[in-house]
Amino acid sequence: MQVSRIRALRGPNLWSRRTALEAIVSCSGAELSIADIPGFEARLRARFPDIGFLKPAGLERSVPMARVLGMAALGLQSHAGCPVTFMRCVPTLDPGVFQVVVEYSEEAVGRLAFELGRQLCAATEGDTPFDLDAALARVRDLDESVRLGPSTGAIVNAAAARGIPYRRLTDGSLVQFGWGRRQRRIQAAETDMSGAIAESIAQDKELTKSLLHAAGVPVPFGRPVDDAEDAWRAMQEIGAPVVVKPRDGNQGKGVAVNITTREQLLAAYDVAARYGPVLVERYIPGHDFRLLVVGDALVAAARRDPPQVVGDGAHTIRELVEQLNLDPLRGEGHATTLTKIRLDATALATLEKAGYTPESVPPHGTLVVLRANANLSTGGTATDVTDDVHPEFAARAILAAQSVGLDVCGIDVVATTVLQPLEAQGGGIVEVNAAPGLRMHLSPSYGKGRPVGEAIVASMFAPGDDGRIPLVAVAGTNGKTTTVRLIAHLLGQSGHRVGMTNSDGVYIGAQRIDTGDCSGPRSARNVLAHPDVDAAVFETARGGILREGLGFDRCDVAVVTNIGLGDHLGLNYISTVEDLAVVKRVIVENVAPGGAAVLNAADPHVARMAGSCPGEVIFFCASRQHHVITTHRALGNRVVYRDGDDIVAAQGRAEHRLPLRDIPLTYGGTLPFQVENAMAAVAAGWALNLNWDTIRAALAGFVNDARTAPGRFNRFDYRGAAVYADYGHNPDAIQALVDAVARLPARRRTVVISGAGDRRDEDLRRQTEILGDAFDEVLLYEDQCQRGRADGEVLALLRQGLAGARRARHVEEIRGEFAAIDRALERLGEGDLCLILIDQVDEALAHIAGKVAAAG
Repeated sequence: MQVSRIRALRGPNLWSRRTALEAIVSCSGAELSIADIPGFEARLRARFPDIGFLKPAGLERSVPMARVLGMAALGLQSHAGCPVTFMRCVPTLDPGVFQVVVEYSEEAVGRLAFELGRQLCAATEGDTPFDLDAALARVRDLDESVRLGPSTGAIVNAAAARGIPYRRLTDGSLVQFGWGRRQRRIQAAETDMSGAIAESIAQDKELTKSLLHAAGVPVPFGRPVDDAEDAWRAMQEIGAPVVVKPRDGNQGKGVAVNITTREQLLAAYDVAARYGPVLVERYIPGHDFRLLVVGDALVAAARRDPPQVVGDGAHTIRELVEQLNLDPLRGEGHATTLTKIRLDATALATLEKAGYTPESVPPHGTLVVLRANANLSTGGTATDVTDDVHPEFAARAILAAQSVGLDVCGIDVVATTVLQPLEAQGGGIVEVNAAPGLRMHLSPSYGKGRPVGEAIVASMFAPGDDGRIPLVAVAGTNGKTTTVRLIAHLLGQSGHRVGMTNSDGVYIGAQRIDTGDCSGPRSARNVLAHPDVDAAVFETARGGILREGLGFDRCDVAVVTNIGLGDHLGLNYISTVEDLAVVKRVIVENVAPGGAAVLNAADPHVARMAGSCPGEVIFFCASRQHHVITTHRALGNRVVYRDGDDIVAAQGRAEHRLPLRDIPLTYGGTLPFQVENAMAAVAAGWALNLNWDTIRAALAGFVNDARTAPGRFNRFDYRGAAVYADYGHNPDAIQALVDAVARLPARRRTVVISGAGDRRDEDLRRQTEILGDAFDEVLLYEDQCQRGRADGEVLALLRQGLAGARRARHVEEIRGEFAAIDRALERLGEGDLCLILIDQVDEALAHIAGKVAAAG
């Protein structure tokens, strides 16, 4: 079994809306059916008993090794705790070759599971050992290492529940919510409104304490110290007992409490000094409480208890700690509900103070406290007390957060109870924390969890705000780029700052910020991360969908211009027009429930996509009498069609008429393919609820020149001849261009063409078959578009297409695109028409423009 390629589908894709790995797996011989490998399934289940059903109900064909690989990769993730359920194994047209698709929750984890699944298959086939426990541990450990921590995860889950899109920007906890101008960001439990100054203040405990004291918030008296002796003097000034802690510490590191002797003080100072300058302050007896303030509200409170064990008269303290650490809820770091208890220097000092060592065996029922501070990060536990907090107690916590300037703030309080005001019981706020951990509030050891993720999201997004901007996705065989540009123009004229991607580049407003074919998901994600964009229009090509899925979770409008005879068939196992339609349909399947799909009613493959749309469907068509249009309108739905010299947008009896003479793109309605592009754009604008006056003005102001829509039927006047440059590169596009130029007057007609080498032989031949019947002269060129074919191979296929030409009488072969353009221009006379099918769009257009300028 050979795995030749693994792709990460990071967005909605051909197979599902879930993130998945897609692998090309080749099997041979007995691998085509594991039933032909004696004892294989029994050996497999001995190594992985819970792998699942290898042959589900309804699967009539035998089970290939490729399916076993997929089940193993899925099962390893699932049994390691990853929330995955989806797997597909699909045979391709190539014998023994399968596409295996396995869902993942974290890409790195999915790739590891895939590799371990391959090892499991090999071990089973060769009857060699496979350590399942070790494999699951590797998957589990990696998942714990790379997945979002509980604090960030809770906020992300709360955002997702509200339909707010999110994107993880790093391998850490930096996450973007929403799109474009409406985006917000978090890092762990910090939002983009958490100021650096406020965070700096919170880290400086002495400054924090002075600000809180000035605001009337109870705090323990104390001061920073320079060395151990100064710490002893501070303790004498304050009076024992005291707390010794790092001035800029966090997570309870280096904190020692209830210090009463010089020896204890010096030992505590040595530990605290490892983390920076030291602070000594009055010890307040009582419990340790953590209050979470978000904005101007207290949203959660918990009592934290230090790590402790209960003696049984038989086991040492070390053994009792080891028993507690076996709890699956305890792990390293912050990814689990509880943290493993460590017998570090602070714990040893605490034990020594109580007269114990790790090897002591405490009497039965004796409570042994392992450290004075109660942070969860050191193994403590938490009890929810949110409902018990006295209003004045809560008000002091809120004031503390506001005094420091934090929008999300963890307030550490020492008090006897939360049922009374702080002042009444001599309690005080001992610390204010930026980026507070949320674990104790989400999953407390005792009591109910609190929706703190939802509270943080609510502070970032108003009710009903999902952080989205209008998003239009355009797919199809031809007309995508022009339609994308026209829709972007409509949105721009309505006042939006539009981010646009197409096969020419990435545009923010009128500025192109990237060049080349940018019709894939990476360019889409870049636009959605741009801080100035408040609407987006994406050309969504088949290649990007197959390679990585969509760059967004859903769109407001999906436009499918056409499928026709297809393009790029035979690549990436997309062999038929029906296959291609399934790929293009992905954007329709991912329309928002309140959105719309704009579909070409005259194309059967496109019209059938209506059944896959979760939202509304708007059909467009050149004929008002088309049965799809008449039926859809009769049902009260929206349609756009051509009626004589007008484009009509209709619903029921209501109509909006747009004269074609006012739409320069269509040349007064003489270019049928541009009329279709205009109808698709009108329908998209209608779906976006754009004002009709704005739509009319935008259509009238869209000029189809080499600057506005490069390579899309751009006209040049050259010495009395009409020259048109277009990027048409498949039979449907060629036919549409021929139909268009047939309506234009010309004394003699010339075409310049090459062919992209990644097209099928029949597609290349068909292009010149069409052109040979419509043009007097055909100039063939070969340049950079051979794409893996041998020199002369493309030209030979184009020549074959001209073998039965009914009109072409002059055929030339020329080396180089620009040389072919020059040759065509020098043969033109007044009244002639020349269609140049360009490959290097920007360069070729600049070359033609230069020739036109030189000719005056």
